[in-house]
Parts: sequence; C-alpha cells; structure tokens
Amino acid sequence: MDISSVLQFAIFISAILLVLLILLQSRGASLGSGSGASSEIITTRRGLEKSMFVTTVVFACIFVGSIIGLLIV
Repeated sequence: MDISSVLQFAIFISAILLVLLILLQSRGASLGSGSGASSEIITTRRGLEKSMFVTTVVFACIFVGSIIGLLIV
C-alpha cells in the first residue's frame, strides 16, 4: 500500500466517524433550538459529552490533515 491509499482510507474512516459523532452530539432540545432560539444560555460539557467533543475535534483534525496530505502527495 502506498501513502495515497493510506490517506484515502484515513479520510473515509474519519469522515464516517465524524458524521456519527456529530449526530450523537445533537441536543434534543425544543424545535426552536434549530434556529437559535434555545432556552439554554450557558452550558458546560461534562463526562461523556466532553470526551465525545474532544474525540470529534481529534477526528476533524485527522480528516483535514489527511486531505492536506493527499493534496501534497
């Protein structure tokens, strides 16, 4: 396997995991929250929600880094 195949595989896997993680993080608040009319003003991430957020950021960095790496190669 060459480096471009590895990068394409990393893009594919990270894209799927990003979609799943983002869908799992969506909050089931009211219908108005989609347009920004949420009743929650200040929230803090704790426990599982915080670790999912950090994991999402890591996979987003892997995704962007793999795309940039594939462009360079």
